[in-house]
Amino acid sequence: MAGWTVGKKVLATALGMGATGGAGLYVALDESVKADLTLHPPKLPWSHKGPIDSFDHASIRRGYQVYKQVCAACHSLKYIPYRHFVDVFMTEDEAKEEAAEVMVRDGPNDIGEMFDRPGKLTDYLPMPFPNSAAAAYANNGAVPPDLSLMVLARHGGEDYLYHLLNGYCDPPEGVELGEGQHFNPYFPGGAIGMAPPLYTDIIEYEDGTPATQSQLAKDVITFLSWTAMPEHDERKKFGMKAMLVLIPFTALCYYKKRQYWSLLKSGKYVYNPKKY
Repeated sequence: MAGWTVGKKVLATALGMGATGGAGLYVALDESVKADLTLHPPKLPWSHKGPIDSFDHASIRRGYQVYKQVCAACHSLKYIPYRHFVDVFMTEDEAKEEAAEVMVRDGPNDIGEMFDRPGKLTDYLPMPFPNSAAAAYANNGAVPPDLSLMVLARHGGEDYLYHLLNGYCDPPEGVELGEGQHFNPYFPGGAIGMAPPLYTDIIEYEDGTPATQSQLAKDVITFLSWTAMPEHDERKKFGMKAMLVLIPFTALCYYKKRQYWSLLKSGKYVYNPKKY
């Protein structure tokens, strides 16, 4: 290149820059047109999302029925005791009766042996499997996650879970699934090990509400929102009480501020230099 003329050097530089720019453009366009198999869930108008809106407690009760009859076979709620049900979607007697349906391992007794007893309000909801190894063995090597905090643990919260439960479909052309996997565009990667859990009339609601697939999904997610945020209604109620105090207090502070600074802001000062 030492013997190249200035024109050849300029031409070579231009060609190099053009080739680099073309390669960068090709990579950018290739990345932009790649198919993304993961859909972002659109937002839904949940009844408890407003600043002063509370949970739909009838929906929470129906959602617990869905969890108990469908989800509890694989997923746990290990952070939720039966006592939390009281005065939320069950009476105390109903919660005691619900807890008593489960036999809880307790002990030791007076002779040092473990024993089974009916559940009490202070007991936590039972685990579907004795340990994670048993859970993985029963589910093709995948351990079903605990659902207690699932609404807070996933990006998109209720919207993501709702669309995940209703988003199962046939895989697009060219997508291969492993054994026991199903296609869901809302699940990262598209391949999910959980089979479609909900379909219309899989259960019969106690209150007679039509058990459509969308209704089942809406109710169980409302229930899971409550398990993740059992303090939700009390928190908003406390916030409303705080606002009733803070708004007049803020107005009083603003008035006192205006009163305090009024003399300084409206006063006029004249400087008369001393004459010698």
